[in-house]
Amino acid sequence: MTDPAAFVRAQTALVSPPLVPEIRLHLADAVTPLWRATEATLAAREVPPPYWAFAWPGGQALARYILDSPTVIRGRIVLDFAAGSGLAGITAAMAGAAATTAADIDRFAAAAIALNAAANGVTIDIIDDDPIGRPSAWDVVLAGDVCYEQPMAGRATAWLRQLAAAGTDVLLGDPGRSYRPVDGLVELARHRVPTSLDLETRTECETVVWRLMPV
Repeated sequence: MTDPAAFVRAQTALVSPPLVPEIRLHLADAVTPLWRATEATLAAREVPPPYWAFAWPGGQALARYILDSPTVIRGRIVLDFAAGSGLAGITAAMAGAAATTAADIDRFAAAAIALNAAANGVTIDIIDDDPIGRPSAWDVVLAGDVCYEQPMAGRATAWLRQLAAAGTDVLLGDPGRSYRPVDGLVELARHRVPTSLDLETRTECETVVWRLMPV
């Protein structure tokens, strides 16, 4: 069986995302070779795409917002939902969160999060199952770029609104994905995030950090 941590190290380099130079992550420099390596190494096309290997605009905007406004995180219990590389959760830990958990169903993402947390000198709890449906156990939930695909966005938004109704502060980082909620959003910050044409249809994404309201 392929060692996820070894695979992550082999396919990435330790670099800083453009909007968050304070953070270092194991990131891929090109999309196609990594997709091919994932399929070839695991010999299974149903393996989840390696979303963990890229610093998506929503996560970068959340991280920038947290570093610029650390009081929203300091001393609070935080969940980084669908964490990918773990960028938002790592930033929360660096900003003084009382405890941070990163959740992602991909075991390669879990390995990447552990490596990235160590690279930035922070400790994060990692869960590799789907937290959707769980009752509120966090003061803050961070969700970056979770509205790109309809079923996922619908399930996530409904659950996140339930958490918001229970008193959780839900922060979305979104660069205008198709299935972002159209109502019940309060803008907190706006950033222009440099990106690659390998990942997006443009070289820069205007990305907003929103607070998601219960209704």
